[in-house]
Amino acid sequence: MTARTWFITGASRGLGRAFTEAALAAGDRVAAAARDPEPLADLAAEHPDGLVRITLDVSDRAAVFRAVGEAKAALGRLDVVVNNAGGMLYGMVEEATEQQIRDHLDVNFFGAVWVSQAVVPHLREQGSGRILQVTSMGTGGGMASVGFYGAGKAALDSVAEALAMEVARFGVKVTVVQMGGYDTGLFTRGTTATEPDPAYASLRAELEEMWGDDAGPDPSTAAPVIMRLADLPDPPRRLIVGSRSYDIVQQMDRERTGLYREWEDLSRLAPG
Repeated sequence: MTARTWFITGASRGLGRAFTEAALAAGDRVAAAARDPEPLADLAAEHPDGLVRITLDVSDRAAVFRAVGEAKAALGRLDVVVNNAGGMLYGMVEEATEQQIRDHLDVNFFGAVWVSQAVVPHLREQGSGRILQVTSMGTGGGMASVGFYGAGKAALDSVAEALAMEVARFGVKVTVVQMGGYDTGLFTRGTTATEPDPAYASLRAELEEMWGDDAGPDPSTAAPVIMRLADLPDPPRRLIVGSRSYDIVQQMDRERTGLYREWEDLSRLAPG
């Protein structure tokens, strides 16, 4: 097989790092973008001809377009684009400041939109390409204390569905990758926390007890799924990544369907 070229955001740690390692191991070439690409120095030494490190803050639209142009110039083409960069805003809706909310969505939602806008012209011109939009297994509903994270991922989920319809005729395929919980450091290094309001102390305690201390499996265990997904000639429009997460999403869908059916009579009172 001809080596593919990848453009991966948030590539310096967590899932982005795992996907970068897997692509390089497969003999592909990668443009690895991150705010601080220095942690990728070891991979650059191991793969001097396969890895291009790019400093990028995805919230900066102009910088995104420059980075995509740099990647295209270095690699010659773009085959697989992985919108993975993101962070966590942890706190109750009432607690979050306007700046925290805007900063969070600038990365988790708008950053992925800027990357999509920047890469589509290149993919359309070459008549092929994959865009993998990394969202979350929790986009089907909000969860206390991580509502803005879910909101950004749900918005990206919806835009990705629209994008898939828009670019399919150009040979470009888009998959919404609904990631489960992995030990990525999202709740430590990748987290911005609100100022806790004592009114929510009991809820916080309940959530902490419910979630426990399990950080999830190593991100490298998700990489084979992404590599296989990139190989599929006709990939799915969306894919849940994680066995446990698959079960949770199915349960959430059943509960939502049950709720709709319970209130069907009220819904049907209106003709629209």
